[in-house]
Amino acid sequence: MSIRFVTRTVHAYLDYPVALALMGMPVVLGLGAENPMALWLSVITGFAAFVLTLLTDHHLGVWRVLPYKFHLAVDLTVGIVFLLAPSLFGFTGLDALFYWVNGAAVVTVISLSTPEAKPAM
Repeated sequence: MSIRFVTRTVHAYLDYPVALALMGMPVVLGLGAENPMALWLSVITGFAAFVLTLLTDHHLGVWRVLPYKFHLAVDLTVGIVFLLAPSLFGFTGLDALFYWVNGAAVVTVISLSTPEAKPAM
Protein backbone atom coordinates (compact mmCIF):
# COMPACT_ATOMS: atom_id res chain seq x y z
CA MET A 1 0.00 0.00 0.00
CA SER A 2 1.35 3.37 -1.01
CA ILE A 3 1.53 6.28 1.40
CA ARG A 4 0.37 8.47 -1.48
CA PHE A 5 -3.40 8.42 -1.11
CA VAL A 6 -4.49 11.90 -2.22
CA THR A 7 -5.94 11.21 -5.66
CA ARG A 8 -6.64 13.75 -8.36
CA THR A 9 -10.33 13.55 -7.41
CA VAL A 10 -9.68 14.19 -3.70
CA HIS A 11 -7.31 17.01 -4.58
CA ALA A 12 -9.94 18.61 -6.82
CA TYR A 13 -12.50 18.55 -4.00
CA LEU A 14 -10.00 20.25 -1.67
CA ASP A 15 -9.08 23.01 -4.11
CA TYR A 16 -12.16 25.24 -4.05
CA PRO A 17 -12.69 25.30 -0.25
CA VAL A 18 -8.98 25.90 0.33
CA ALA A 19 -8.97 28.79 -2.16
CA LEU A 20 -12.00 30.34 -0.45
CA ALA A 21 -10.41 29.83 2.99
CA LEU A 22 -7.21 31.54 1.83
CA MET A 23 -9.33 34.54 0.83
CA GLY A 24 -11.55 34.64 3.92
CA MET A 25 -9.58 33.36 6.89
CA PRO A 26 -7.06 36.22 6.99
CA VAL A 27 -9.97 38.63 7.44
CA VAL A 28 -11.65 36.43 10.07
CA LEU A 29 -8.36 36.02 11.96
CA GLY A 30 -7.43 39.68 11.68
CA LEU A 31 -4.16 39.02 9.90
CA GLY A 32 -2.09 41.93 8.69
CA ALA A 33 -2.54 44.32 11.61
CA GLU A 34 1.24 44.75 11.85
CA ASN A 35 2.11 43.95 8.24
CA PRO A 36 -0.65 44.24 5.60
CA MET A 37 1.29 41.83 3.38
CA ALA A 38 0.18 39.03 5.75
CA LEU A 39 -3.42 39.71 4.74
CA TRP A 40 -2.95 40.38 1.04
CA LEU A 41 -0.52 37.55 0.26
CA SER A 42 -3.14 35.02 1.32
CA VAL A 43 -6.11 36.79 -0.29
CA ILE A 44 -4.33 37.15 -3.65
CA THR A 45 -2.99 33.59 -3.46
CA GLY A 46 -6.51 32.33 -2.69
CA PHE A 47 -7.91 34.16 -5.71
CA ALA A 48 -5.11 32.79 -7.92
CA ALA A 49 -5.73 29.27 -6.54
CA PHE A 50 -9.43 29.58 -7.39
CA VAL A 51 -8.61 30.60 -10.98
CA LEU A 52 -5.98 27.84 -11.21
CA THR A 53 -8.60 25.29 -10.15
CA LEU A 54 -11.09 26.57 -12.73
CA LEU A 55 -8.42 26.08 -15.41
CA THR A 56 -7.04 22.70 -14.29
CA ASP A 57 -7.66 19.51 -16.25
CA HIS A 58 -9.57 17.58 -13.59
CA HIS A 59 -13.25 16.78 -13.14
CA LEU A 60 -14.01 20.02 -11.27
CA GLY A 61 -12.12 22.22 -13.72
CA VAL A 62 -14.39 24.44 -15.79
CA TRP A 63 -11.94 25.27 -18.60
CA ARG A 64 -9.53 22.34 -18.57
CA VAL A 65 -6.51 23.94 -20.19
CA LEU A 66 -3.79 23.45 -17.55
CA PRO A 67 -2.30 20.01 -16.90
CA TYR A 68 -2.79 18.58 -13.41
CA LYS A 69 0.98 18.18 -13.10
CA PHE A 70 1.37 21.95 -13.59
CA HIS A 71 -1.29 22.54 -10.94
CA LEU A 72 0.66 20.38 -8.47
CA ALA A 73 3.87 22.27 -9.25
CA VAL A 74 2.14 25.60 -8.57
CA ASP A 75 0.68 24.23 -5.31
CA LEU A 76 4.12 23.04 -4.18
CA THR A 77 5.62 26.44 -4.99
CA VAL A 78 2.88 28.15 -2.97
CA GLY A 79 3.51 25.81 -0.04
CA ILE A 80 7.23 26.58 -0.04
CA VAL A 81 6.63 30.34 -0.36
CA PHE A 82 4.15 30.18 2.54
CA LEU A 83 6.72 28.36 4.69
CA LEU A 84 9.31 31.04 3.89
CA ALA A 85 6.93 34.03 4.04
CA PRO A 86 7.37 34.80 7.76
CA SER A 87 11.13 35.12 7.28
CA LEU A 88 10.91 36.86 3.90
CA PHE A 89 8.29 39.42 4.94
CA GLY A 90 8.85 39.68 8.70
CA PHE A 91 5.55 38.11 9.79
CA THR A 92 5.27 37.42 13.52
CA GLY A 93 2.74 35.89 15.90
CA LEU A 94 -0.52 34.67 14.37
CA ASP A 95 0.51 35.99 10.94
CA ALA A 96 3.59 33.74 10.93
CA LEU A 97 1.71 30.76 12.38
CA PHE A 98 -0.97 31.04 9.67
CA TYR A 99 1.65 30.81 6.92
CA TRP A 100 3.68 28.04 8.56
CA VAL A 101 0.58 25.88 9.13
CA ASN A 102 -0.85 26.46 5.66
CA GLY A 103 2.53 26.00 3.97
CA ALA A 104 3.12 22.73 5.83
CA ALA A 105 -0.40 21.53 4.97
CA VAL A 106 0.05 22.26 1.26
CA VAL A 107 3.48 20.60 1.08
CA THR A 108 2.08 17.58 2.96
CA VAL A 109 -0.89 17.21 0.61
CA ILE A 110 1.37 17.46 -2.43
CA SER A 111 3.75 14.90 -0.91
CA LEU A 112 0.83 12.52 -0.37
CA SER A 113 -0.63 13.03 -3.86
CA THR A 114 -0.68 10.08 -6.21
CA PRO A 115 1.40 10.52 -9.33
CA GLU A 116 -0.54 11.21 -12.48
CA ALA A 117 -1.36 7.98 -14.28
CA LYS A 118 0.36 7.53 -17.61
CA PRO A 119 -2.06 7.13 -20.52
CA ALA A 120 -2.32 3.64 -22.04
CA MET A 121 -0.55 3.15 -25.34
